[in-house]
Amino acid sequence: MLIPTPRLWWLVGAGIPLALGGAFVPGLESLVLPWNVALLVLFFVTGQIAKKWDLVEVDRRMDPVLSARVANSIRLRVRNLADQTIRIRLKDDPPPLVVADHPEWNLTLRPGEERDLRYSVTPLRRGQERFGGVFLRYQAPLGLCEVQQLLPVQEEVRVYPNVLALQEYDLLKQKGHLNQIGVRRSRIRGLGQEFESLRDYADDDMRMVDWKATARRGRLVVKQFQEERNQAVFLCIDVGRTMLGEVEGVPKLDYALDAALMLMHAAKDKGDQVGMMVFNDAVHSLSLPRKGRAQIASILERIHDVRAEAVQSDYLAAIAFLRARWKKRSLVVIFTDAEDPDAARELAAAVSQLRRQHLVFVVRVDDPKMKELEGYIPTNRYEMYRRAATHWYRSERNQASNILASSGVQNIDSEPQDLSAALVTAYLVVKERALI
Repeated sequence: MLIPTPRLWWLVGAGIPLALGGAFVPGLESLVLPWNVALLVLFFVTGQIAKKWDLVEVDRRMDPVLSARVANSIRLRVRNLADQTIRIRLKDDPPPLVVADHPEWNLTLRPGEERDLRYSVTPLRRGQERFGGVFLRYQAPLGLCEVQQLLPVQEEVRVYPNVLALQEYDLLKQKGHLNQIGVRRSRIRGLGQEFESLRDYADDDMRMVDWKATARRGRLVVKQFQEERNQAVFLCIDVGRTMLGEVEGVPKLDYALDAALMLMHAAKDKGDQVGMMVFNDAVHSLSLPRKGRAQIASILERIHDVRAEAVQSDYLAAIAFLRARWKKRSLVVIFTDAEDPDAARELAAAVSQLRRQHLVFVVRVDDPKMKELEGYIPTNRYEMYRRAATHWYRSERNQASNILASSGVQNIDSEPQDLSAALVTAYLVVKERALI
């Protein structure tokens, strides 16, 4: 594409005095047409010459997968292939459902010079996205036009739940600072099945004191047991209509998947197996528990583009399907959003079958705005109706929580920013107390 420059328009405008001068100097206006034709010819000739120039090489570099709703770093490496200094403009073409941080640059590059350009993108949803080419613009000889080209660096990229949060988790775990992201460790440590060692008392449960060893050493000593490994964590992800609800513009399903990813990562660190089932009115995907990074990668590939649908989830059928295919005692984590008493009763009835053999968590995403609105003092009729609706919603949700609690289910009902930490904390308590 050839784009006229301001210099061309100024030169075209120079023909106006020639046209006006014809009133004083006969025949002067006849020069206007040849003048404009000459400019037009030069515009196209110089543009075609410039199109053949091989000026730069551009390479886009980024992680093989991106994380949804967080900033991901993108790097463009640019190299000058010409034997002279060049001035260019570059603009990357990120996917449409991505918020990009200024992917446009004006550059002056010496011969052979390489430059790294960085910007960030924040994908708004999970799934498959596509980066377009990189737009290159530079000036042709004489400066009458600019050449715009599209460099063919298009590529597909998968957007996963927030995998970048796992890096933060690992870093804080190494430093012993998991409490900074809300993960709390239990004071009751080492209640596994296999004896590991004795150690000095450090604010532990008094039930763990080894009184014989204490008498021998003359100080409090506690038994420490090795946490069991190779246990199973089974994630059941509801993609029915209740997971279509949004909190701060983000589907509840996305928050659930972020928490599921963090739990899978914690389970891998503990040497446990991880399995997954996706369901609504039918079971859409099943992966029986296995250990290791490959299993987590396989599950992520299955769920990275899953979407909730406007159908009623069948808890009884999903649980029956799971029980028929997996017998080993496990921690079963059901990600759903039973918001009303009827849905909670149906879920509790289904879970009652699981509790005979498994430990069951139900994970729900709470909406912080509802809590804010509940305490809001209305000033007009509209706000009064809104407050009444909010009160009804909170009442229904609290009843659902009570029904689940009375059925013996551990109900984790947290706001989005706390959900992953609350779930991982609950899992670590389960491991430390040998409850599976």
